[in-house]
Amino acid sequence: MKMNVGNFLHIGNIIHFFCFHVKYLYTFAAMEQNELEMIQQTMQLFMKLGIKSVTMDDVARHLGISKKTLYKYVTDKNDLVTQVLDISCKADNAGVQAICDLGLNAIDESHEISKFIIDHIKTMHPSIIFDLQKYHFNAWCEFTSKKKEKINECYISNIEKGIKEGYYRDDINQEIIVKFYTGRFELMFDPELFPPERFNTADIYLEIFRYHIRGIASEKGIKYLEKIVQQEKLT
Repeated sequence: MKMNVGNFLHIGNIIHFFCFHVKYLYTFAAMEQNELEMIQQTMQLFMKLGIKSVTMDDVARHLGISKKTLYKYVTDKNDLVTQVLDISCKADNAGVQAICDLGLNAIDESHEISKFIIDHIKTMHPSIIFDLQKYHFNAWCEFTSKKKEKINECYISNIEKGIKEGYYRDDINQEIIVKFYTGRFELMFDPELFPPERFNTADIYLEIFRYHIRGIASEKGIKYLEKIVQQEKLT
């Protein structure tokens, strides 16, 4: 039978897009342990080598099982990729929610979420986004659609918090800002705009975060952001 991982996310983060912490996989109690381990190890293989270069024979060999056994869980490679994206999306969302539950102020919350995503991006093989867009386009589209939905929810909540705390301007058009932010996030994966041989994706995301906060912050918020930036320079 197929893996019970539900329906499908950004790489969404990434964020798209393959943006996830493996430890959060174990929050999905409905899945059997061997299924979780299979997904985890497959994700690690994709993260290390990319997707196109990894064959089903490679996956089976890496898992220490026969290809016949592998096909008891998935119908083909596209199905495997889709299920990997699905569980990575849920893991990513669980990680972001855990940050939101800490009760940080709006800027710290946004900063921690950014670091969470950057940590994932740093370990991601540079070809993953290209491989998804070219060879698993339907899975990629569904992945980015789900990611947009989560980003919208997350940043609307963050903006409302920041306004109440006085860190963000109170004249913000929330709908426009969120759409603008989401659009910029997608641009960071555009190879024509940011050729991977010239730009580090983690650096791009960090600049997007700083640009975003400076654009919506009050004077109080800008001063607080400058403290964060200065602290990072010292670490």
